[in-house]
Amino acid sequence: FNSKKTGDKKYEVRMTATIQGNYHMYAQLAGIEGPLPTTISFSPNPLLTLEGKTSELGKKITKTEEAWGGKVNFYEITVTFVQIVTAKTKAKTSLNGKVEFMVCDDELCLPPSEVSFKIPIGG
Repeated sequence: FNSKKTGDKKYEVRMTATIQGNYHMYAQLAGIEGPLPTTISFSPNPLLTLEGKTSELGKKITKTEEAWGGKVNFYEITVTFVQIVTAKTKAKTSLNGKVEFMVCDDELCLPPSEVSFKIPIGG
């Protein structure tokens, strides 16, 4: 988790997942009902404004998985989620929230996981 200033009071927040072994992690739009899509939720902060939706950087794979009965979207090895944030002041604050995700391989899925984050912004 990190942030980089890209302009006056504008920041690019990056959340990078490293996916190990033969596992894959589902995209924010998993494709069909069944697999748990990756969900990023941000805690309200009156000093910050989120600009647009969180984007994904990585090699997205769309594949038919018989276990789910249709096409799903996922990432292998790594994916970076990017959120643009505008600070309302120059004061130091943080973007807090959590990422909920599920990883699977060709045979099984691990239980969903949740990771909280606190990313410094400004100051």
